[in-house]
Amino acid sequence: MHPLHHHVVKVNLKDIKPTQVSIGYLEVTKKRDEWKKLSKKKKIALLDEHWFPSILGPKKEYYIIDHHHLGMALHLEQQVEVNLTVLKDMSWLDKNTFWRVMEFHQWVHPFDERGQRVAFSEIPTNVSKLKDDPYRSLAGLARDEGAFAKDLTPFSEFLWADFFRTKIPKKKISNWDESLHLALQYAKGEEASYLPGWAGKVAG
Repeated sequence: MHPLHHHVVKVNLKDIKPTQVSIGYLEVTKKRDEWKKLSKKKKIALLDEHWFPSILGPKKEYYIIDHHHLGMALHLEQQVEVNLTVLKDMSWLDKNTFWRVMEFHQWVHPFDERGQRVAFSEIPTNVSKLKDDPYRSLAGLARDEGAFAKDLTPFSEFLWADFFRTKIPKKKISNWDESLHLALQYAKGEEASYLPGWAGKVAG
């Protein structure tokens, strides 16, 4: 009755809904720098190739389930429209049921920039309102340096961010060289072996 949809639609960026509360602003800055280096033709090509995967939710609103960093970068670069691919139509559900199904499928991450669980109603209504979690930036830096492997587990970088949050004081986080050095050390330890993409070695 409500089959899977894989069609692509062009939507105003301000009208798409996030499914997480925070992002790492450092990754946003990197994406903005990459965007600025592109010619107009390559920018158009990038937008044509990078579809935001989305779920059609209540009131026929689009909820993106990935590429939040790119969304914020494009917002800051004043890009108006983006392409979405609609993975599933759940517009006929009430809001409470919608969020329960979203969580069941791991399509939503209701945790704030401090790693604390929040109500679904506290998830920003626009990508421009996503908050900065510096530990998520650190997790991205650590991943790029080979601290852990890219993993298909949804929101895996947030799990790493929460791990680093317990190890590295916030006062040290603004010193990226120092905090990255610490993160790389902690990431290889057996204590991190429960995390997705762990690349350390088990003793013995």
